Amino acid sequence: MARSRAAYEYTEAEDKSMRLGFLLIAAGLLSLLGLGCCWLRPALQERGGGGSANCTVLAVRQLGERFACTFSCGAACRGTARYPCLQVLVRTSRSSAPALLHEDERQLRTNPKCSYIPPCARDDQENSENVTYKQKYWKEKVGSQPFTCYFNQHLRPDDVMLKRTHDETVLLHCFLWPVVTFLLGVLIVVLTICAKSLAVRAEAIKKKKH
Repeated sequence: MARSRAAYEYTEAEDKSMRLGFLLIAAGLLSLLGLGCCWLRPALQERGGGGSANCTVLAVRQLGERFACTFSCGAACRGTARYPCLQVLVRTSRSSAPALLHEDERQLRTNPKCSYIPPCARDDQENSENVTYKQKYWKEKVGSQPFTCYFNQHLRPDDVMLKRTHDETVLLHCFLWPVVTFLLGVLIVVLTICAKSLAVRAEAIKKKKH
């Protein structure tokens, strides 16, 4: 029994390999749990009940209200500026009721009242010019041309998005890499155990021959 136990004692290299395998397994499981609770589940909820449609611009307007944004001009330099609120009202192929267009889900959560948030500059005039440029784009370049938009009837029935933040590729990578990490850890542990078992058997056969 003592000889058998001694034969199955792992060397320092094998012990490190086993630790690495278990570490990867734990990291993969924790990543799946963390992403599932904090990111993947809300993303799937946003996509649930949603779909794509054709949108047509009904009206483009600037409101008199201005909103604050935070700009950065260096490591220790931050400040607050303001930008005008641009609203782009559209009609979707799914409904005749007008809806407010947003860049994506992130912009919708940041400012649900406006359709566009410009890159925050220190100068309010520069922010106004960026918003005016975007207004001309929707009026003159897009006009009455239909384009693809996305909606979620359950969460935001009166809003549509120009693009999705959580698309299929992001969700795939969110699930894929933790699984790959977990499987790699399992493979390292299994290969280490198999290699040790084969080495013990080879040693036993060699001793029988002698």
